[in-house]
Amino acid sequence: MDPVTHGLIGATATQSFADKQKLRSLSFIGFISALLPDLDILIGRSADPLLNLEYHRQFSHALLFIPIGALIATGLTWWFVKKRLNFKQTYLFSLLAYSTAGLADTFTSYGVQLLWPFTDERFNWNLISVFDPLFSIVLVLLVGLAFYKRKQLFAWVGLSWMVVYLSFGFSQHQKAQTLAYELADQRGHQVKQLILKPTIANQLLWSLRYVHTDSLYADGVRLLPFTKPKIYKGQSTQLLNWRQKYARFKGSTMYEDIQRFSTLSEDILIAHPEYDNIIGDGRYAMLPTSLSPLWGIKIDTLNPDQHISFKTYREATPSVRTQFKKMLMGN
Repeated sequence: MDPVTHGLIGATATQSFADKQKLRSLSFIGFISALLPDLDILIGRSADPLLNLEYHRQFSHALLFIPIGALIATGLTWWFVKKRLNFKQTYLFSLLAYSTAGLADTFTSYGVQLLWPFTDERFNWNLISVFDPLFSIVLVLLVGLAFYKRKQLFAWVGLSWMVVYLSFGFSQHQKAQTLAYELADQRGHQVKQLILKPTIANQLLWSLRYVHTDSLYADGVRLLPFTKPKIYKGQSTQLLNWRQKYARFKGSTMYEDIQRFSTLSEDILIAHPEYDNIIGDGRYAMLPTSLSPLWGIKIDTLNPDQHISFKTYREATPSVRTQFKKMLMGN
């Protein structure tokens, strides 16, 4: 989730246990503590672009790191609240807020290494977009009201709102999953790998992607409650057999970087249709029906002993925005 929403969730959690005199102090602790895990975005080296991707949502979001992260948060916040809270109280509420960050990110699509260092598996429920304005705006209002009026009730309403909204996301996910398997069955396809997620900033338009044999298929579906789902059939392309294509470079820095990117992309790699020598992450695109990746790595076979470069392709052109709006509105 975006950093502001993380802070709002952390503040809601601490406000829920606050009395009137301490509510504002606990709001501050909750907001700051829940922001800290995402400072892992600062980890990286320009010479190795994939390092940042590997560390994002890794150790700082892991369950094992929560007590340490909470201690850091306590050190940063206690000096501002020590007139109302002792160090132990500050730590306990920092612990509560810090723990919400990793758990909140599991509801999005990128995944979190909750059980690091025991496993590198990323856990993700794909129930909500990394940025969902409706979800966040309601939390802004409720956290603000709780802070201004010093009333715990608004925090409880905030918790209820999160449960209701994520439950709706779960219901939408289940519908999308059923439709994806039905669509594959109509095509005579066997689903080897399925990726379902809401598109950016909403819960109505979903991206359906699945792997059949050695190909990736992308479709979209609009799921409006009490109406018939509208399916948008999209593109398909072959998965890139990078192990075979770059076999002669095995052992080189370039080959190892492709392997790292493949792991980060759940082995769903495709050739970018618009740019030469770009291996893209087939799970993400600007449109649910598109197989034009949002990001990828540039391969330079003339310099196999150098790290690859990481490229992003997130430009929302007028054409893309128009198509997205049409699908979202059911046109």
